[in-house]
Amino acid sequence: FEYSRKIHYIQGQEPEPKIREYFYYVDHQGMLFLDDARMKNFTSCFKEKKFLKFFFNQLRLNTTERYRDFPYISLCGRERNFVRCDDYPFVFTHVVKKMTKDQEETHLAYNNAADLLTLNFQPEKMFMLPETGRVYHPAPERVGSIGLVRSKLAIEFSKYFVFNEGETKPPTHFIYEGTKYELDTSWYREAIKMH
Repeated sequence: FEYSRKIHYIQGQEPEPKIREYFYYVDHQGMLFLDDARMKNFTSCFKEKKFLKFFFNQLRLNTTERYRDFPYISLCGRERNFVRCDDYPFVFTHVVKKMTKDQEETHLAYNNAADLLTLNFQPEKMFMLPETGRVYHPAPERVGSIGLVRSKLAIEFSKYFVFNEGETKPPTHFIYEGTKYELDTSWYREAIKMH
C-alpha cells in the first residue's frame, strides 16, 4: 500500500483579484512541466529557452503559507508559479566553456536552457551520495544551495571521482582537466541542515 496525498488546485486559479497561480514540476533531468501533465517527457516539457531563463532566475524557496507541498516558487508579475521536483529544482545538464576577458571559464548549464542559465563550475565541491549514486553541485542560496547533476552528466563525471575511504563513503577527490581537487563536502551538509 502506497500513501499519496491529493493536492487540490486548478491551473490558473485566482485566489485573490488579479493574482493567478500555476503549478509546475521539475524532473531529475531538469525538464520543467505543468505539474498536472499526464505525460512527462521531452515532448511535453517547456523548451522555450528565454522562458526557462526567466522562470529559473525567479525561482526561490516557497516561504508563503500556500501549497507547502510545492517547496519552491517562481514569481512572475501577478503570477505565482509553485514548483515541486523529483529532487532539487536546479539540475545541471552539461558543461559549458565561456570566454571572459582573456581566459576560458568552465560553467555548468542548468535546466535545459543551453548557455542562458549557467553557474561557475566548482569541481572541488562536487558531492556524490553513495547510497543513491546521485551527484550534487552548489546552487544559489535562494533555492536551498544544492543542485542535482543530471544522471547523464553524473555518469561522465563518475570516472573523475577518487574513493580513498572506499566506495561506501563519499568520494574524497575529483580529478578534472588534469587537476586533482580535494573535495569539500561541508557546503552540502550545511545546506541540508539549513533547509
